[in-house]
Amino acid sequence: MSLFPAYIENDDSWKLRANEKKTPKEYEIDFKTGQLTGKIVEGLEAIKVWIWLTLQVARYRYHIYTWDYGSEFEDLIGQGYTDEHIEAEAHRMTEDCLLINEHIQSISDFSTNLNGSKLQISFTVNTIYGNLNIENIAIASAG
Repeated sequence: MSLFPAYIENDDSWKLRANEKKTPKEYEIDFKTGQLTGKIVEGLEAIKVWIWLTLQVARYRYHIYTWDYGSEFEDLIGQGYTDEHIEAEAHRMTEDCLLINEHIQSISDFSTNLNGSKLQISFTVNTIYGNLNIENIAIASAG
């Protein structure tokens, strides 16, 4: 005898629904101002918003986010690292930050631009919806 009704125990349709990947939706952001526009975007554009937000949020700082969400670029600031080390760590941190998203498969064509104390990154995100070019995102003041 079971605690659950038989019709629930034998119904495996919930397993199929649990494995489905829903189309991502996000509130649109004007990337120049960082302000919400009031629109809702889906698919590839929603992934672009998620990427921008994830790169802007410091990991482990805010209790509202899980420890998997956000970036650790602040660890590069003021440490006196060489430019090569900063570029290598920025690449590793970007992959670590973004590959937790189930819609993102990989990151390619990664490049950095260290201009004085400002670090900008550019890369291509390979998603299940297609490729997305991310260009010149200022991630931190590096030193």
